[in-house]
Amino acid sequence: MSTPISNHFSYEEFERSSKARELAIDNRIPSDKIRFALRILVLNLLQPLRDCLKRPLVVASGYRCPALNRAVGGSMSSQHMKGEAADLFCKDALEALFLAQVVLRHCLPFDQMILYRSHLHLSFKAHGPQRHQVLYDPSYKKAIL
Repeated sequence: MSTPISNHFSYEEFERSSKARELAIDNRIPSDKIRFALRILVLNLLQPLRDCLKRPLVVASGYRCPALNRAVGGSMSSQHMKGEAADLFCKDALEALFLAQVVLRHCLPFDQMILYRSHLHLSFKAHGPQRHQVLYDPSYKKAIL
């Protein structure tokens, strides 16, 4: 049974990870603090983005426990570990650019947006001001050149 966050997102999709399954890592959300941060991320950014698009978004990576974050080579300060970030699957760099443009065009609040060749990283801080920082991963730059 899934536990809804909004009309189109559940906590379980933020825990799902093929890498965690492969390495037998328990990636269940451990605290109400992280559940709260995920709820804020979804209600302020991901659900409004989905509503603008009128189509599903696929969470490629949501919450990451510290062991999973290390296994995937994530930053030691990754917002994924706080429940403040999600990577949305994109079929290519152009789709990542399209999603980023929708976020910007609709003035959706975000802390960080990072464009990758295969996904768009979006974060929203549960506390404090959002930085509205847009970054490009080298994989994205190579894909569009």
